[in-house]
Amino acid sequence: MFVSGVIRLNYGIKTDRGLKRQLNEDNCSVLVGYTGIPPCFVIADGMGGHKCGDVASKQAVDSVCSYLLKADWESDNIPELLKNIIADVNKELYQFSLLDESTQGMGTTLIITVHKNKKLYIGHVGDSRVYIIRGNTIQKVTSDHSFIEELVKNGTITKDEAINHPKRNVITRAVGYEHDLLVDTYEVEVLENDGILVCTDGLTNMLSEKEILEIITKAENPQSACDSLIQNANNKGGEDNITVIVGRI
Repeated sequence: MFVSGVIRLNYGIKTDRGLKRQLNEDNCSVLVGYTGIPPCFVIADGMGGHKCGDVASKQAVDSVCSYLLKADWESDNIPELLKNIIADVNKELYQFSLLDESTQGMGTTLIITVHKNKKLYIGHVGDSRVYIIRGNTIQKVTSDHSFIEELVKNGTITKDEAINHPKRNVITRAVGYEHDLLVDTYEVEVLENDGILVCTDGLTNMLSEKEILEIITKAENPQSACDSLIQNANNKGGEDNITVIVGRI
């Protein structure tokens, strides 16, 4: 638990290779309890089917944490701060990818969340997700940067049809894949007893939002929620790497 003034944040974190992949290309970290730094969650999912996805996700998480530790947290514009951090990390990864043929084309999803002044600030690229759990409801905050999300938005397919679509893992934005990158940011109010879930698509491709909500609300604490989410995703087939961070205000 992290306690600072009126902020009390319990959290759990876990990553798992799943049952079908040889490597775990997900990476994650939390910065909680650092003096002068608000609680931060970071998740990255290396691009499947591309070279060095595990290298890309680890470098992204390590670089983000380094920037977060040095950031000016007196800034009134946290979304801009997150956007700049992700842009800098993107350029670092892209330049690194050009050094060797084996790393060309690598990339990763990336999510940073910052809890400050009763708000959750999010920087986002890819199809990893952030959810808010409030009472008996679950709300997806982020919008996937994926081929399927575009089809759903323009009405080509329904949300139900998207669940098992053969191209559901194709993303349209990734950190490190190109020199320039469009970053989405979000700012949402969080209330006492709200839950925060940050996860890779290895979870959401296996479990429905209804199943995720039920597991989190029944769990004794955030860490047991993480353990149960991954176990249930593996029970459904564990087709991808699975990473979850659960926070409770």
